[in-house]
Amino acid sequence: MKRYKLRIPTSAGKVETVIDDPENDRHGLLLVAHPHPLHGGSMDNKVVTTLAKTANEAGWVTVRPNFRGVGMSEGSFDAGMGETEDLLTIARFVEKSYPDLPWVLAGFSFGAYVQHRLRQHLDARRLILVAPAVTMYEFDPVPQDTVVIVGEEDELIPPAAIRLWASEHGLTVKGIPGAGHFFHGKLKELKQAFLEACPC
Repeated sequence: MKRYKLRIPTSAGKVETVIDDPENDRHGLLLVAHPHPLHGGSMDNKVVTTLAKTANEAGWVTVRPNFRGVGMSEGSFDAGMGETEDLLTIARFVEKSYPDLPWVLAGFSFGAYVQHRLRQHLDARRLILVAPAVTMYEFDPVPQDTVVIVGEEDELIPPAAIRLWASEHGLTVKGIPGAGHFFHGKLKELKQAFLEACPC
């Protein structure tokens, strides 16, 4: 596997991005969006890295950007609007190197909000929302093959609210018993749920 550490130009400045490429027998591209940047979220979040590593092992090229103002990314927090633009710019940049590979979009918490917005502008084989912050942001309808992963003991976003939103849109929900918002001690179960959700 080869790792590329880039700073990709966007309208807000350069965005720090890590691309992990299995190099052989590539199946697709996974773009992972991290939790809220003003509350410690980054590309190195353990949920984000678990999803990326799982996809890498399945032969997918993974793309993990730091949102505006995080790490070496320039710019400042824009409540999901500018972050969506940045991810679209990054996706278009990456596509030039992997023109025939399909996208899967995955987002955790605030990152799920950004990815659901990106999906309106970027064709993808699957959208995977992990602990989506549906009580903090107004989510638009998403494709019906979207998969929602929820920790059944989520202390930040009530699981019942996530399930209600998902049921209103006819989405598949994968619940992880005993898991809180950050999936402490439940990364193995998260990995399995992601594998079941991802067309990897």
